Amino acid sequence: MRAYLVAALLATGCLGGPAWSETVEVANVKYETALDLAGQKLQLNGAGVRYKFVVKVYTAGLYLPHKAGTTADVLAMPGPKRIHISMLRDIDGNELGKLFTKGIEANVTREEFSKAINGVLKLSEIFASRKQLNSGDNFSVDYVPGLGSTVVLNGKPLGETIKEPEFFSALLRIWLGDKPADDNLKDALLGVKKERRR
Repeated sequence: MRAYLVAALLATGCLGGPAWSETVEVANVKYETALDLAGQKLQLNGAGVRYKFVVKVYTAGLYLPHKAGTTADVLAMPGPKRIHISMLRDIDGNELGKLFTKGIEANVTREEFSKAINGVLKLSEIFASRKQLNSGDNFSVDYVPGLGSTVVLNGKPLGETIKEPEFFSALLRIWLGDKPADDNLKDALLGVKKERRR
């Protein structure tokens, strides 16, 4: 009941700040409501489930320095950010890499894609090297201004830091762009409480 109440407060933007050390549960996956990244407090902006038809594929949580309710606000916000994914089923690493690439291509201009291409290729290589992500595996992409984006799989950093800041913005558009992977997940990450679209 308490986790449900925290989730409801998060969805309505009623929690005061990142001082809470609570968790929100999404499809049996727990998300901290606050965490530290690069010495800065981040708060959970929202979390939800990626569905493919009726199958739950993964959960996602978006962490920001402060609340944002629109894609434009998220992308324009300065400071560190994190997108955290937790797998709910097994998926081929190559397939996931291709899906992410397609998701980026569908939501950015050619010019934006060309600026992010180095990061897109590195991300695809990371997933391809894993061959498969299993149910229960989780990964984050952490963005720190001036440093870039780091992929962290099951708590361990993978590969080199992706330095282009355009990459992280392009990545977030997979879920927050005009053609998101899942409309309901977009709403959840932005803290918009709606009935699940079918």
